Amino acid sequence: MKPDTSPPGPLLQRIAHLFMGACLGIMALAVFVNVVLRYGFGSGIAASEELSRLLFVWMVFIGATVAYPYGEHMAFISLVARLRSRPLAMKAMTVLIRLLVMTAAALVAIGAWQQVVVGLNSHSVVLGYSSALLPLPALLSSLAIAIMALVELARQDPLDLGHGMEAE
Repeated sequence: MKPDTSPPGPLLQRIAHLFMGACLGIMALAVFVNVVLRYGFGSGIAASEELSRLLFVWMVFIGATVAYPYGEHMAFISLVARLRSRPLAMKAMTVLIRLLVMTAAALVAIGAWQQVVVGLNSHSVVLGYSSALLPLPALLSSLAIAIMALVELARQDPLDLGHGMEAE
């Protein structure tokens, strides 16, 4: 029987898409209102830029986290695709790739944690939110991706080679 290699449940996916949609909608509305106010009335909302920047960062990292279990990140599969005919080599490469993903995620998490700590004592100029909110999604995303890679490694999930795309 083939192990279940499906991505996390549809509920988590829907919640993530809802958050990304909310971020995008609020950003678009804030920027649109700010443009109308600046060009139509000669004034603007100072908080619009800070809010848009914060929401954009969160939206990008939520998207990166959601994309990982579906194999939607950029991948260079030409070498790995040639190993399809060698199951043992393919298995070794899969383990190596998952270990590298976890290492990269750990490095991002360490750097993001350092930035979170630095940001705890400073606040944004206009809105006054803690500056730790900007690197926080990088920390959470890298931890989530590392955990997903660890689970894939433990379950010995096969490597996704691009949804059946042919390597050149």
